[in-house]
Amino acid sequence: MLSEDLPGPRHRVEPADRSARQTSPQRQALADRVYESIKAMVMDHEIAPGARVGIEALSRDLQVSPTPVREALARLESDGLVVKRSQAGYRATELLTPQDLEELFEMRLLLEPKAAALAASNASEEQLDQLEQIVEDMRFRPGSGSRYAEYREFAVLDQRFHNTLAEAAGRPLLADAVERLHSHLHIFRLSSIPGAGEQTLAEHERIVRAVLRRIPDRTAEAMTEHLERSLERQRSRQEPPSFG
Repeated sequence: MLSEDLPGPRHRVEPADRSARQTSPQRQALADRVYESIKAMVMDHEIAPGARVGIEALSRDLQVSPTPVREALARLESDGLVVKRSQAGYRATELLTPQDLEELFEMRLLLEPKAAALAASNASEEQLDQLEQIVEDMRFRPGSGSRYAEYREFAVLDQRFHNTLAEAAGRPLLADAVERLHSHLHIFRLSSIPGAGEQTLAEHERIVRAVLRRIPDRTAEAMTEHLERSLERQRSRQEPPSFG
């Protein structure tokens, strides 16, 4: 885990008394670091599922003013990782149940193969280049590790791949639905599964090859196979992931 993601003094992000003097890009960089630090705490269960998320306590731990903490929590609420209750502040969301996961993949299997097939017909050359670049970037990012910091970049690229493919379908409502479904995987708080990175990469490569050849049926089949194998990898867990 990165040093800025650890509790106590090592969680230091930026002294609060300097934030007022920061330029806009500096404030944005600070906001992003605070967001990633708190997100790591949630993903790694340093903030337990269902636990209250205290703004003042986080502000002290991260050594920042409450403002970037509030901004980060608003972003995490949009991600589905925290919920805001009236008069009760923020709490980390509860974990998805195995049944929730089954239903999530059931919906993905209804939508994403269709989106992939449409992408094979409708993707622009720029979008094809983007898909190829994402797959290339995934080759150089570790997809293993039980801590969020160890698999974060691979997970971000994985979500970008699915979102870009859905956008290439040329159906905005479909793309929005795919993006929302994929973001719900955050709530499951998955640690990486050994070997899953290599398998995911190979499956993405098969999808891209079919898209590049403009073969909708083959693209849909490759996406269906990818999602079914991904679900099987999650089912193979003997127990919920252990953090810390």
